[in-house]
Amino acid sequence: MADVKLTHVKKIYSNKIEVLHDINLDIKKGEFIVFVGPSGCGKSTLLRMISGLEEISGGTLEIDGKMMNNIPPALRGIAMVFQSYALYPHMSVYDNMAFSLQIAKNSKQDVDLQVRKAAEMLQLTPYLNRLPKALSGGQRQRVAIGRAIVRRPKVFLFDEPLSNLDAALRVATRMEIANLKESMPESTMIYVTHDQVEAMTLADRIVLLSEGNVEQVGSPLALYEHPANVFVAKFIGSPAMNIVPCHIDQAGEITRVSLSSAETVDVPILTDASEQGKAAFFGIRPEDLGLVDSQEQGFVSGEVAFVESLGEATLLHLKVKGCQEMVIAKQAGTLKIQRGDLVHLSAAPEKMHLFNQNEQSYRRVS
Repeated sequence: MADVKLTHVKKIYSNKIEVLHDINLDIKKGEFIVFVGPSGCGKSTLLRMISGLEEISGGTLEIDGKMMNNIPPALRGIAMVFQSYALYPHMSVYDNMAFSLQIAKNSKQDVDLQVRKAAEMLQLTPYLNRLPKALSGGQRQRVAIGRAIVRRPKVFLFDEPLSNLDAALRVATRMEIANLKESMPESTMIYVTHDQVEAMTLADRIVLLSEGNVEQVGSPLALYEHPANVFVAKFIGSPAMNIVPCHIDQAGEITRVSLSSAETVDVPILTDASEQGKAAFFGIRPEDLGLVDSQEQGFVSGEVAFVESLGEATLLHLKVKGCQEMVIAKQAGTLKIQRGDLVHLSAAPEKMHLFNQNEQSYRRVS
């Protein structure tokens, strides 16, 4: 398997629109990397550039230490699994998986060995003689994955492979891909999705993109606990992190801020003396907010505008003075709280976040 390295990679279309800007990534052999971001951020374009289906406008792509910018897709040592299954409808599962090996003139024994090994790994052995039309969507996607596995590529590329499946099949097939990762620990896999749940559960590292830029690269937990900026903070996590305008009243190792709702709170975030008096953004995740009995015990109060009872949890949407957006608090179980109630909230200091005027994160005190 192989390392993948992108250095100052750009994509500029013929109309002079630049959709990817100075992408620098170093993907290690055996990593499972997930490109995630909103629609139109450039994640699929970046994947297609690695595969060779899109030209690289600037910068370099290396696979296993070799420059790949002008190498045809078939010679890059990659296999790609698309959003659409792209199976041959008149061929059996076995023949769909065997086709690329037969074209490469592999021996019948080798073809049979590789197909049956991949089928066993993906639990497809009972379906090898079936046509694609006799399979469920999840099974068809597994056949597409199996077709990639038998080629023994240097790098696996997945382009939103679960987006055509319903919710239950997405979960089941996601588990299959996670199992595939465990059974092929030396394989380098790059996976594109807009679904943060897929990214959080599958990735060794996440590459979060926005408008053609890499916003942050790191483990799922790193992006969740230490977002680099407001965009990352709001994209990772569901519901999104609450972001409240604030004012830095006192800078230092402990920063005192006054929220737009007029409450003050001490945040264990390091700020320079030059930051004192500046506007900033205070962040707290809905699941880190807890109900308290009085305003004195908490740091923010709000009127309940909407209650979402989800069974295992309840989401409280609160109108907070000075905040244009609702503040959301996620509480375990069901609550006897109704619209119009006034509630008070608190949170552990280590769960609080602070971002500067440019929406970049301040360094947390260790």
